Amino acid sequence: MTAVLELHDVTKVYAAGELEVRALGGVTLAIDEGELVAVIGPSGSGKSTLMHILGCLDVPTSGSFRLAGEDVAELHEDRLAELRNRHIGFVFQQFNLLSYLDAWRNVELPLVYAGVDAHERRERARRALAQVGLADRADHKPGELSGGQQQRVAIARALVTEPALILADEPTGNLDSTSTADVLSLFDELHASGRTIVLITHEADVAARAQRTIQIRDGLVWDPDREVTRALA
Repeated sequence: MTAVLELHDVTKVYAAGELEVRALGGVTLAIDEGELVAVIGPSGSGKSTLMHILGCLDVPTSGSFRLAGEDVAELHEDRLAELRNRHIGFVFQQFNLLSYLDAWRNVELPLVYAGVDAHERRERARRALAQVGLADRADHKPGELSGGQQQRVAIARALVTEPALILADEPTGNLDSTSTADVLSLFDELHASGRTIVLITHEADVAARAQRTIQIRDGLVWDPDREVTRALA
């Protein structure tokens, strides 16, 4: 298998006045193409920091990170922006939908930033909504949709650029049990279609849906399937 994400001894330290807060303490892991992986841990464990690094939204303080074989530290900001917009789909706990835009217009936003023409944007946005079962809600605003439907709009937005990698940070955190089941079934379908998916969660039942579970606590990672452990320096 080809590793899509490779981290070696990655640390992340934030300055808080004269203090330093170590969010990640030496993380080494690899995620292969086509895997569905859950990263699970309690609040404050470093999950979101790890997700931001995996998504090229933040950079490590030390260590190395390779995305699809490319050393992220060596990439120009323009190339990083291209990777984020074209090759990675993001799904967050807060749906981050614009309340004044119809569902399809929310979905098309990554294509606007990518410079895709208006007709193609509309067609691709509506196709992505159909893929998540919301073809009949394309012209509804977020306030006219349930929480589960809003999250599916957010997933459609992540899919509209046809990314190979989806990073989902607590995607079911604001959903009831029925909507959670629907969203997880959708991730199962996306995984079956060949996409690499990383789910960040604190919920054991959500993590149980993944092929592999990586546990994180106090900035340290334990991958029981690959017996990868690292300690704070």
